[in-house]
Amino acid sequence: MKKAVLALILGLSVAACPLLYFLAGPELTPDQLSVLGTLLIIAACSGLYCFIVGELTSNNSQMDKLWSILPAVYTWVIAACGGMAPRLVIMACLATLWGARLTFNFARKGAYSWKFWTGTEDYRWVVLRGKKEFQPHWKWLVFNFFFISIYQNALVLMTTFPALVVMGNPTPLNWIDCLAGVLTFGFIVYETVADEQQWAFQTRKWAMINSGSRLEDLPEPYRKGFNTIGLWSRSRHPNYFAEQAIWVCFYIFSIAAGTGLFNWSLIGALLLIVLFLGSAAFAEEISKEKYPLYAKYCAEVSKFFPGKKWKEAS
Repeated sequence: MKKAVLALILGLSVAACPLLYFLAGPELTPDQLSVLGTLLIIAACSGLYCFIVGELTSNNSQMDKLWSILPAVYTWVIAACGGMAPRLVIMACLATLWGARLTFNFARKGAYSWKFWTGTEDYRWVVLRGKKEFQPHWKWLVFNFFFISIYQNALVLMTTFPALVVMGNPTPLNWIDCLAGVLTFGFIVYETVADEQQWAFQTRKWAMINSGSRLEDLPEPYRKGFNTIGLWSRSRHPNYFAEQAIWVCFYIFSIAAGTGLFNWSLIGALLLIVLFLGSAAFAEEISKEKYPLYAKYCAEVSKFFPGKKWKEAS
């Protein structure tokens, strides 16, 4: 991941959130601040756990395992402290549905184990850890502490800030809630379809490779090495697109609560978009080195938004 991208997202997280809070409101009530304190304690414990276990096991996917679990925890804590108001319960249920699906998708890749500190590590951490920019190890240790463990935990917490804002605004349910709920659920389905298509493609591809076939000898579309089927034919990262859209739509619930079109809780969704820009760029850098046709794929197909369909090479 490029240093410029990392500096940008860290700078935004430090400066933008408090700035938006004071400029865009709404101001948190004492009850909301109390809940925020509880959430910060959970996030701090999670960050400390991710750093210590990640360093002891050399498996830096500890936060990846918690990424899909913590938002549901945060939103249910907020819902409980908010008297289980209908809007908060809807938000918590959607966060739980999103988390359950994403946890399942990560689990089938071997990420979880009864030895909770083990499991398959995301391949990108392996590649990144081996880069010369992170040698000697103390440089990686600093990166692990500030970015993987602290920043990512803070970001996950910030994506649920709309629920915290909703807690202090007892506006009755309205059509904007319906819009937010339908859109959030729709993008969860979209992400599910994208992940299922990717899982089916990669499972079939590796089954043929593990049976003794070389990548270049595989039938189309598998010989390219990367997926261009279904949603992946019109977007290079349809799952990333849906993930960003889910949390933008989650923010709409705060608008439904009567806080106005723009408030500081949007910061989580905005920073998530910045993170995915960097993550997608790094993943594509790896793919271009592995697969000859990937550069052509990047030139023809939209990165996130569904667009022009991939044309098979002649």
